Amino acid sequence: MHEPTISFSIHEDQEKEIKQILSAVYDALRQKGYNPINQIVGYILSEDPTYITTYNNARSLIRRIDRDELLQILVKSYLSE
Repeated sequence: MHEPTISFSIHEDQEKEIKQILSAVYDALRQKGYNPINQIVGYILSEDPTYITTYNNARSLIRRIDRDELLQILVKSYLSE
């Protein structure tokens, strides 16, 4: 008998990774005393990395995310709930 084939969606994996990165960045900003929502929105609008702290490598992490893809995921998440 053949084992059932398991399929993985690359897009789902990317969304999961983006959510993990965004959560880590949010936590780092909160731990440093910033308003994480304001800082992340500032970064998304301006693409200025100085909105994101270097604490816990947050700035490097967020720069791994494509802003357009991040916005698509955020809008999709907002509208699906």
